[in-house]
Amino acid sequence: MPKAFSIEDHGITVKSVHRNPSVAALYEHALSLEAGTTLSSSGALVAYSGEKTGRSPKDKRIVDEPESRDDVDWGEINIRADEHTFMVNRERAIDYLNTRERLYVVDGYAGWDEDHRIKVRIICARAYHALFMNNMLIRPTREQLESFGTPDYVVFNGGGFPANRYTTGMTSKTSVSLSFKRGEFVILGTEYAGEMKKGVFTIMNYLMPKRGHLSMHCSATEGKGGDTSVLFGLSGTGKTTLSADPKRRLIGDDEHCWTENGIFNIEGGCYAKAIGLTEEAEPEIFRSIRFGAVLENVVLDPDTRDVDYDDVSITQNTRCSYPLEYIPNAKVPCIGGHPSNVIFLAYDAFGVLPPVSKLTPEQAMYHFISGYTAKVAGTEMGVKEPQATFSPCFGGPFMVWHPMKYAELLAEKLKQHQAQAWLINTGYVGGGYGEGKRISLRHTRAIVDAIHSGDLAKQDTTRESVFGLEMPLACPEVPSEILDPKAGWSDKKGYEASAKQLAQLFIENFKAYADRAPQTVRDAGPSI
Repeated sequence: MPKAFSIEDHGITVKSVHRNPSVAALYEHALSLEAGTTLSSSGALVAYSGEKTGRSPKDKRIVDEPESRDDVDWGEINIRADEHTFMVNRERAIDYLNTRERLYVVDGYAGWDEDHRIKVRIICARAYHALFMNNMLIRPTREQLESFGTPDYVVFNGGGFPANRYTTGMTSKTSVSLSFKRGEFVILGTEYAGEMKKGVFTIMNYLMPKRGHLSMHCSATEGKGGDTSVLFGLSGTGKTTLSADPKRRLIGDDEHCWTENGIFNIEGGCYAKAIGLTEEAEPEIFRSIRFGAVLENVVLDPDTRDVDYDDVSITQNTRCSYPLEYIPNAKVPCIGGHPSNVIFLAYDAFGVLPPVSKLTPEQAMYHFISGYTAKVAGTEMGVKEPQATFSPCFGGPFMVWHPMKYAELLAEKLKQHQAQAWLINTGYVGGGYGEGKRISLRHTRAIVDAIHSGDLAKQDTTRESVFGLEMPLACPEVPSEILDPKAGWSDKKGYEASAKQLAQLFIENFKAYADRAPQTVRDAGPSI
């Protein structure tokens, strides 16, 4: 017989505990019991996370334990904590939770593939947090909930109470800490809901590679013929926009795994940026913000309760969370076959990278580890210059192993399943920022369509000189003159200078990983 649900096993003594309550019940609790929580005109719950409106990566810790010590890539991302400090924070969170009149427990799964999913339990004090994780985890059926048993990981969200800054290793009143040995994740001093979501992703980023599977910070889609592709890209590269393809079904928009069975979504929902959201630009997301969705830190018109998505007076990181099935073309269950194509997106404000390049497995490893995009710097003396940004594996803050571990798994999957890797520049062509122009979304969509149809793989290519990238000579619906970035620059010497500048930034960034990279991967980068 499966073990019956018992909150007391976690040291919780509160009598009023609501386990997996209905969405309607969570609405009632949030609106009547949580100050400031309200409704938008579309029916979404509007909640506020207080002082912290984003993740606190400098306050994240992983416990240094013998069982996982040699697996973790310790450093500025994965900061060590000792077991005693973790237990102090755990005790503080549980003590806080035990002072609450009522608590919420959300039991759910991380991972749609039943062979690889884990059971996750969220214990929290706010209905807003419970509704958020009800959206983001995979929701069990009534029968599954009855036989849920002991969870693999428990999240103690004591975010309404601060960490003790005098505790060893603490740097602020915020603490987000993870123990793999205990299967526990403890939050103090932040009520930003995204900490729970990314905590679960961090757990999967440890467990899946340990089992020989690739965890990925990417979106995934499936074509009408059953072919799948995954799309990597940092913020601003167009990942969400390009994944919302009416010709394809959405497997997921953010977190996936690639196993011997194919790919699966880790989550049961989406967590989209809301800044600047319009129905015209992103209709699927806009229409998903209805009953059951959670809007975070947005500003409402006090009379109409319409959301002003352009108002960033609280934060630029306004967000919305909703179940995946709110997207009309979502594929549920969220699983698919082995990808035929792996696409990396880079917003290159230098105007150097080709609109599309065909990558070798070694180049795929190099660019996967690099995780490049660029952003436009602020104005200084009237001049704007692009700034390169690198995030290993396109998700550095959530990776537990050394980036080479994930890159090796990627290369292994590409070769095993004969998948093709591509690098797409969604940034500037015909010049860098201030001189060229951003490639049109229409042309980028045409490139992605040609990748999915197989047409682009059939095209002849020419080799770009600095990065060694193979550039297709033609692509349906895309002018051939923009496919070679140098050809589009009127100032050829300016192009060469920018290309060398960007190449040097790549080289400097990769030095942090060169000692673990095979020579073939080091040689797959730019040369100057």
